[in-house]
Amino acid sequence: MNYDKKTIRDIDVSGKKILLRCDFNVPHDKATGVIHDDTRIVSTLPTIRYLLEHNAAVILLSHMGRPHGQWKKELSLFSARDHLEKLLGIPVPMTQDVLGPDTKAKCAALQPGQAVLVENLRFRIEEEKNDPDFSRELASLADLFVFDAFGAAHRAHASTEGVSHYLPSVAGLLVEKELNFMGKALENPKRPLVAILGGSKVSDKIGVINNLLQKADTIIIGGGMSYTFQVARGKQIGASLLDEEHVGYAKEMMEKAQQLGVKLLLPQDNIATKEFTADSQPVLVSPDHFPEDLMGMDIGPKTIEEFTAAIQGAGTVIWNGPMGVFEFPAFAKGTNAVAAAMAQQADAITIVGGGDSASAVEKSGQAAKFTHISTGGGASLEFLEGLVLPGIACLADK
Repeated sequence: MNYDKKTIRDIDVSGKKILLRCDFNVPHDKATGVIHDDTRIVSTLPTIRYLLEHNAAVILLSHMGRPHGQWKKELSLFSARDHLEKLLGIPVPMTQDVLGPDTKAKCAALQPGQAVLVENLRFRIEEEKNDPDFSRELASLADLFVFDAFGAAHRAHASTEGVSHYLPSVAGLLVEKELNFMGKALENPKRPLVAILGGSKVSDKIGVINNLLQKADTIIIGGGMSYTFQVARGKQIGASLLDEEHVGYAKEMMEKAQQLGVKLLLPQDNIATKEFTADSQPVLVSPDHFPEDLMGMDIGPKTIEEFTAAIQGAGTVIWNGPMGVFEFPAFAKGTNAVAAAMAQQADAITIVGGGDSASAVEKSGQAAKFTHISTGGGASLEFLEGLVLPGIACLADK
């Protein structure tokens, strides 16, 4: 996939009406509308401000949750709109329907330097079906399409890919940043390239490991998926999470790493416990002596030391997936240690691939020390797999 896409800086937006696909799908309290994490809204502000300052009229599009074509009050974009108004310091009217009379009237009346937000697009079933008539109708509201919702780039929906068939389409500044960092890290990394993979299931990361084996110098595997690799190398894992179907695959990947000269690091010790609870007693175990009644919850001190040393020698570090059950403070040490080691690498390119790893970094308070924290969980994973992202592929090449 070509990562060199035209952006809003490459075209004249003055006096134009622009469909801007954002990602305002933020975690919020369904009863009160209070937003718990506004990262996605904040990260698209540079694009919104650029367009407004350059005399464009901006029609903001987004989805919220999965209403599957049903109108659901708790998934309305009102809370996101209210928050956006505070951040921008200007009124942002919102439509009371999706592509109905109110949307059409408000978009028709929109003047340069003004913005309007269309209600949750997924209230219409045609959005997720990428319905051509719905896409055409959406496109008819504007002169240009700007895609800035990296978190939705792996979906071929009407507002991410469909409208690009009817309008000139370019990237926003957030998507440009994602492509610059994620794309360059994979295609032309500052070496050595160290990839850190965690999370629970091996099956979620099959494509990622396959792709990274061709590109990385070192692959670090932690989290729940590491126990499947331990079984593949004949070690004990007690009652830990096991992706039984993929033991053979894990073995194959370790052999492949050896053939390609890629270092593949697995935990040398773990923190385990009897019950999956926050206050369960932590016990230090090794893959050679892992009691049958204990389950692994985090990486141990020896492993932290080895993983940290690998990170310290890196030119580029890409991280996707926590090292343990970081939601429980007693089992967050491994994940926090990886975050700290990456934050201390001032000379390295440090990238966090969205999802739980991004939450862990935000929680650790060290986010500002990272080169880039991706806004897309699923999109980042597919990017790391080397897959084509429909929301990016449809944009004009430079």
